[in-house]
Amino acid sequence: MKRVTLGNSDLSVSQACYGLMTFGQQNSEAEGHALLDYAVSRGVNFVDAAEVYPVPMRSETAGRTEEILGTWLKNKDRSSIVVATKVAGYNPGSYTPGNREEPRSLELADCRLDRASIRKACAASLRRLQTDYIDLYQIHWPDRYVPKFGVTQYRPEKEYPSIPIEETVAAMAELIKEGKIRHYGLSNETTFGVCEYVHAARRLGVPPPVSIQNSFSLVHRSFETELAEACAPSNYNIGLLPWSPMGGGMLSGKYNGGKRPEGARFSLFEQYQERFTTGAMAEATQIYTDYAESVGISPAQLALAWCKSRWYVTSTIFGATNLEQLKENLDAFEIDLSPEVLEGIDKIHLQKKDPAMLL
Repeated sequence: MKRVTLGNSDLSVSQACYGLMTFGQQNSEAEGHALLDYAVSRGVNFVDAAEVYPVPMRSETAGRTEEILGTWLKNKDRSSIVVATKVAGYNPGSYTPGNREEPRSLELADCRLDRASIRKACAASLRRLQTDYIDLYQIHWPDRYVPKFGVTQYRPEKEYPSIPIEETVAAMAELIKEGKIRHYGLSNETTFGVCEYVHAARRLGVPPPVSIQNSFSLVHRSFETELAEACAPSNYNIGLLPWSPMGGGMLSGKYNGGKRPEGARFSLFEQYQERFTTGAMAEATQIYTDYAESVGISPAQLALAWCKSRWYVTSTIFGATNLEQLKENLDAFEIDLSPEVLEGIDKIHLQKKDPAMLL
């Protein structure tokens, strides 16, 4: 599998990044290890986790994904795997701060991106991962108010006092200097936020973020406007790592016609990521499914190969809960879509623009 440089970092990563958010919920430790082994055998060297995973987020399972990755990592050549994980952003009255303690505390507290919280979160992730360093430490979502997870409208009345971005950047710089992380990245961020992080890093004379992990797919293409400009190699050189490139799995086509396959995400968790289960999404998914079949590939492969084709995408984060899904998804990264197919996708997009978005 082709490898590419992640943004302005020295990390060489596979174009496919295995997102592990089902490990510890839909996948057991043994299953997770077997899936990781297969992914590596196919050339994947990049994996993504978070301190709050698996999903849906629950206090009793939080951190389990990192633990499963950790028990797998301890028997591998650590230098051969690029490990990405995340520190949680603002969340009032959360179990997350207590989950960073040893032993674990059940006391609820506000989750923030201040220096002390970031350092404690990083230490907890390192313990669970059983490693001395994290290659890419990402800010899962901002400390300040932003519309996120599919919401598009900015509402000033929802603003609240937040931790200064400069404090967050300084904390990341400390962790880099101490060798606990190699680089840091952003997630669920806006153009304003990207600019603020880069400017804060310049003021402090420390490294800037190297990546941004945002929702991006055939049904959510907002990144390709002003965020793509800010993150372009000619500007801040911040690589995009798309999450949910298959629209929560909807773009696989398995939910078409209202189907709910046994063991699938939206069968198990009915109220989860509802922006992907609307009527508009169902219509768009069926159109993309039919189009994929007309060009001779699976709907999942169309979605992933399209993400790979974007100049601003460094590595696409995909999920898979079984070997069949994993094989199909990895095969997508061997597909180069023709200009004619890409033009057809754009025509569909203009008819069914960003159906996964909410107000």
